[in-house]
Amino acid sequence: MELRQLEYFVAVAEERNFTRAAERVHISQSGVSAQIRQLERELGAELFDRSARTVTLTVAGKAALEHARAALAAAGAVGQAVDEVTCLLRGRLTVGMVIGCTFTPLFDALAAFHQAHPAVEISLLEDNSDRLVEQVRAGAVDVALTGTAAVPDGLDALTVVSERLVAAVPAGHPLTKRRRVTLRDLAAHPLVCMPPGTGLRTVFDRACAAASLRPTIALEASAADAIAALAARGLGVAVLSTSMAAAHSDRLTAHLVDDIGAPALLALIWDGTRNPAVRELLAHTRRAFGIPAPGGVGNAGEAAGC
Repeated sequence: MELRQLEYFVAVAEERNFTRAAERVHISQSGVSAQIRQLERELGAELFDRSARTVTLTVAGKAALEHARAALAAAGAVGQAVDEVTCLLRGRLTVGMVIGCTFTPLFDALAAFHQAHPAVEISLLEDNSDRLVEQVRAGAVDVALTGTAAVPDGLDALTVVSERLVAAVPAGHPLTKRRRVTLRDLAAHPLVCMPPGTGLRTVFDRACAAASLRPTIALEASAADAIAALAARGLGVAVLSTSMAAAHSDRLTAHLVDDIGAPALLALIWDGTRNPAVRELLAHTRRAFGIPAPGGVGNAGEAAGC
């Protein structure tokens, strides 16, 4: 009995058709049929009823199916365990990134990961933070860099940035003369802010709701540079994080918003670490952002010298 025979058996059982099963395992239909017949001879029982248009499992086939799946899963686990120890990761890693992100440490982490594990195919996609969270939950994205007000329930997270919100205005704006800026002060002016679904906007909206304020969001943009550019031209007060505003200190003056105590977070999120590629990417991300590993020790890949 060979693993490929079990693979073909499972494929036929799930597809209920020899032709579709052959397409799935990328060999000819006659090859699948021959291997299934050989497996049946070794087991001494027919596994499929071939009398109808749709192939169905016999009683013996039903009894064998879950054991065949378990054997294939165990064989896959053996290969994965060896790959982890020898650092020969393979497969695909789907990384999500919040729209408008230009955070270069993430790109450094991806480059270092790719250099260490060239056999892993990396795909990168942009979306807003709320949708990225849902894609991580659904398994469509392995790990995502998101802006958030709090770590999403049921997911793991590594916070890479935690910053207060500021109001940023150009020279000559009335707010430049104030020593303190509050939400009520902001509500007296049109605002330029990130759109709903972003972490910064969530923090801002929650603070406004708690203060029973409904400020005017005149303009929305996904990129901090665009928000700053609009505010610099007098189109509204920019609502940004401290580092976003600091990047435009040559044309905008930033004031902490006193009554927004909750920070906006930029965090990597993932659903467990069953995927060894995710664990390795997290290790590279910690190094790129200068974040110590938990407990001050590296992960298994680091210990093995990967």
